[in-house]
Amino acid sequence: MNTLAATAAPPLKGWAAYKQALPEDMLAALIVTVLLVPQSLAYALLAGLPPIVGVMASLLPIVAYALLGSSSTLAVGPVAVLAMLTAQAVAPVAQAHGISPSLAALVLSVEMGAVFLIAAALRLDVLAALLSAPVLHGFVNGASLAIAIAQVPALLGLPIKGNTLPELWASAQAQPSLQPHWGTVLMGGAALLLLWSLRRWATPALKAVGLPARSAQLWGRMAPMVVVVASIAAIMSAPQAWQGVALAGAISLGDGLQFAPPWQAPLAVWQDLLTPALLLGLVAYVESLAVAEALAARRGEAISPRRELLGLGAANVVAGVSGAMPVTGGFSRSIVNFDAGARTRYAGIWTALFLGIAMATLGGFLSALPKAVLAATIFIAVLSLVDLHHFSAAWRYHRLEGGLMITVALATLFLGVEPALGLGVVLSIVLLLQRTARPHWAEVGKLPGTEVFRNVLRHKVETLPHLLQVRVDESLVFTNTRWLADTLGTLVHQRPAVKHVVLMMPAVNFIDLSGLEGLQKLNEELRSRGVTLHLSELKGPVADRLMAGGLAQWLTGRIFLTEAEAWNALKA
Repeated sequence: MNTLAATAAPPLKGWAAYKQALPEDMLAALIVTVLLVPQSLAYALLAGLPPIVGVMASLLPIVAYALLGSSSTLAVGPVAVLAMLTAQAVAPVAQAHGISPSLAALVLSVEMGAVFLIAAALRLDVLAALLSAPVLHGFVNGASLAIAIAQVPALLGLPIKGNTLPELWASAQAQPSLQPHWGTVLMGGAALLLLWSLRRWATPALKAVGLPARSAQLWGRMAPMVVVVASIAAIMSAPQAWQGVALAGAISLGDGLQFAPPWQAPLAVWQDLLTPALLLGLVAYVESLAVAEALAARRGEAISPRRELLGLGAANVVAGVSGAMPVTGGFSRSIVNFDAGARTRYAGIWTALFLGIAMATLGGFLSALPKAVLAATIFIAVLSLVDLHHFSAAWRYHRLEGGLMITVALATLFLGVEPALGLGVVLSIVLLLQRTARPHWAEVGKLPGTEVFRNVLRHKVETLPHLLQVRVDESLVFTNTRWLADTLGTLVHQRPAVKHVVLMMPAVNFIDLSGLEGLQKLNEELRSRGVTLHLSELKGPVADRLMAGGLAQWLTGRIFLTEAEAWNALKA
């Protein structure tokens, strides 16, 4: 049985109809709440913020997304990669302006929300394409490794801080007499071992004792909560034995209401965080949309990219004004929400309600939670995101794409998030310009006995000495205008017998003004040599643009509907 498969449910309208989905939504919310408790605390720790900030990020932002988003199963909240990005963005700004990192995080949340809402208003969801697959995979792998490595000091009880390898190394070098805290090492090591064992063996063990596959998978994903409860029990039962182990501290929802609102931050803080907000918003949107679309496809549902922008925008604005860190759609909790049978996005509202009740009643209990256990939770979670297969597959497919992926991953580890993403986007654009500047083309000939034309280097085809047929496999734009005239001009110069050139253009989707002038220049150069230029298999919109550019007046040859028609007309 495929545990991710689900039957598409009819749309629910009104309270009377929603009552059908209410039991399933409430059950899914209860299960997700169990997962959210350790996640919220761990990701706040990762962002360098108080634990309550992570809790607040899992409350009202979920409700805001439920009201405006489009996915029935996407669970919004703090996630590992975004938490690391938040740490790298707010720490230097907070230090430079003498404010708390929490206040800077609120400003960042509001700015990210504004970015999402403006993008939705301007229908800019297509900008997600700026993060190409090599950049995204390289960044996620590099960020995941950076996050995992950054947890090692917490697991050893060492006061080493940093988000990149050079920062961690510099912090360690500045404190040469550091010694591990062995109680922390024991607690963190036990948590790592238990988390890894439960992740690997819990689900198969539950299946072996007769639990249904779906239930076994859901309970297996609750492993972090088991470890949290066990570690708290160990601390509370023998506090002297664990003396010196850093704890999360008291967590109260009342503390979450006592924060400086973002509008109290100086204007310079808003200015300094604008660029990080743009980059983090792009990453958050791409990650969230990918999760939403993957889960929607399994239910036969449709996702609206624009409504996702609206939902994430509202969630982050609400996060900023309610004392929370930036949020986006998380993969792990969304999968759990999906598997638990959530029918509508309103399951998120029940999740927020259950989490609020849990934190109001269990906040004192969670004060004994060791930070090393949270670090172990992050370590195990992010290592599951590391997939080296992407690198080998990209390298085999295209060396430049593979090199780009490796470059972005290393830049994330050694330089940080903003330089890595900026470098990745720039290199992606450079690769795109390189491909369009040197587009693929092929001389074609006729397959004997057919009206099919193929590359002369790949197939045994018929050609005519006075006829040169060239297929262009790229749109003609300003980057390749010079290539067009130079390549075909050289080809014709090498073949004095050629009297007709046919440009076969089924793959040409667009010709800009530079491309039009390039065609005109090619036409004049060929005419001066006594050669006639023809065009074939033009797409309708491309033909319309060329006709508006006076094609009928300057083209020396004809426009053919098919390449076979050109062959038959010019073969004599």
